[in-house]
Amino acid sequence: MAQYVLSLDQGTTSSRAMLFDHDGKIAGMAQHEFAQHFPKTGWVEHDPMDILTTQLSAAVEVLARAHVRPRDVVALGIANQRETTIVWERESGKPVYNAIVWQDRRTADFCAKLHDEGHEETFRNKTGLLIDPYFSSTKISWILDNVDGARALAEQGKLAFGTVDSWLIWNLTSGKRHITDRTNASRTLLYNIVEDRWDADLLKLLRVPESMMPEVVWSSEKVGRVTTTLGLGDVEIAGIAGDQQSALFGQLCVNPGDAKNTYGTGCFLLQNIGDTFTLSKERLITTLTCTTNKKLQYALEGSVFVGGAVVQWLRDKMEFFEKSPDVEKIAASVDSSNNVVLVPAFTGLGAPHWDPYAGGMIIGLQRSTEIGHIARAALESIAFQVTDVLHAMQADTSVGLTTMRADGGAAANDMLMQFQSDLLGIPVERPAILETTAQGAAYLAGLATGFWNDVEEIAKTRPEGQLFIPRMDPAIARKRYLKWQDAVNRSKGWNKETA
Repeated sequence: MAQYVLSLDQGTTSSRAMLFDHDGKIAGMAQHEFAQHFPKTGWVEHDPMDILTTQLSAAVEVLARAHVRPRDVVALGIANQRETTIVWERESGKPVYNAIVWQDRRTADFCAKLHDEGHEETFRNKTGLLIDPYFSSTKISWILDNVDGARALAEQGKLAFGTVDSWLIWNLTSGKRHITDRTNASRTLLYNIVEDRWDADLLKLLRVPESMMPEVVWSSEKVGRVTTTLGLGDVEIAGIAGDQQSALFGQLCVNPGDAKNTYGTGCFLLQNIGDTFTLSKERLITTLTCTTNKKLQYALEGSVFVGGAVVQWLRDKMEFFEKSPDVEKIAASVDSSNNVVLVPAFTGLGAPHWDPYAGGMIIGLQRSTEIGHIARAALESIAFQVTDVLHAMQADTSVGLTTMRADGGAAANDMLMQFQSDLLGIPVERPAILETTAQGAAYLAGLATGFWNDVEEIAKTRPEGQLFIPRMDPAIARKRYLKWQDAVNRSKGWNKETA
C-alpha cells in the first residue's frame, strides 16, 4: 500500500487537512471554515472548541475522501496560526476564555505602557520581537487579569497556556503532551531565542507563571502518538511549526538569503538569515525557523495583518460578491483602480509601521467609482503592503532579491501576482503547489520519521512553478507606490482617541 503524511493546517479562518504522497503531491484535502468573533472594536476571538472540532473533522474527512486508512499514514505534521492565545484548565481541558487571535488589538494600551517604561530593548534583545499586541504574552496577561479566578488558578499551577499547536496536540494526545515547537515559542514575546529557553525575567515582568508554559521541542522530531479514540489511528506526531515558518520550509528556503512571501489572511515575508541572531534596524522582527539538525536558525520577518482578509471583507461585509475568487473578475472589469486607494488597516498596521491605532481607509472616491475600482484597489493594497515590507528588509540585509517566491491562497490570483512583480521590479515565482504551509509541516514530519531522507530528496520531486515578470513602466510603478504611502500616512493613529 502507498504511504502518506497527514498535514493539519490550522489557519485563522479555516482548518484544513491534507495528505501528501512520497512525491510531495497532494493526495487529498478537506477544509472547514469556522466563526470569527468580534466582541468589541479591535477584538478578534475564536472558540477553541471550534478550532479543535473543525480540525479533527477535516482530518477524518480527508482520510475518508482519499480512501486512506490511518495505518497508511506514517506521520502527522501541524502548521498553525501563530500568536493566537489559548488558556485552559489542566484537569478538565476546558478553555477559561475564547482564543484571543493574533489580529486582536485589545492590549495596545498595555503594550504602550511597557514601551513607555523603557522595556522594548530588553524584549528585542531577548526575543527578537517588538512590543506589540500581535504577540501572545500580553494576551495571556489580559486573560489572567480579566477572567474571574484565572490568576489564582494559574498561580496554583492549574492552568496551561498554548498557541494553537499546543492546544491541538494536548487534545490529540488526550492531555499527555503539553508542548510547542521553537518557531511558535519564538512568537510569544516570552521565549529567549538567543539562550533557547523561556525567559524568567520576561515572565516575571508580564506576571505570567512559568508553570503555564509548554515544553519546547524541535520542529522536526517525534513527540507522541495520536490517541486512537479520534479516528486517526495512533499516528506519530512528528512535525510542528508556526504557519509562516512552515511555509518557509515548504518553499525549501533553508539557506541564508532565501525568502518567501505568503499571501494568506495576512501577508508574511520571511528571509532566512542563518545561525546568527541579528536584530533589524528597520522595525522588522527576528524569529526562529524550522531546522532538521536540532540547531537554531533565524529569519527576518515582516508581518502584514490584513492581506487576503481584505477580499473576505469585501465578500462578507460589503457583499460585493459571493465567492472570494470572484474578486479577480470584478477587478478586471475596469482598467485601473481609477486613483482609488484602499488601506486595509482593520486591525492596525503591522510591519514596518507597527501602528495599532491605524484605521482602515478608502480614499480617492469619485462619482465615477465602481465596485470594480474598489475591488482592484483592495487587491493592490495587498501588493503595496508587501512592497513596504520588502523595502525594509532590503535596507536591513543589503541583499537585493532577484526573485521573490510567493505562496498562500491569494497567490492564486494572477492580477495580484502581476501587480506585485510590477511594484517590486523583480520576477515573482509562484509554485505549482500553493499550499506550502501544509507542505512544510508534512516535510518536517516526513523527515523526522524517515519517509524522506533529506531536503535534497524532496527538492527533486518539486515541479516547476509559474514566473511573473515586471511589465509596468517603473516610473508609473513608483508614482503608484508614492500615492499608497501618502494614504498609509493618513490612516495612522486614526483610532487612537476611540481605542
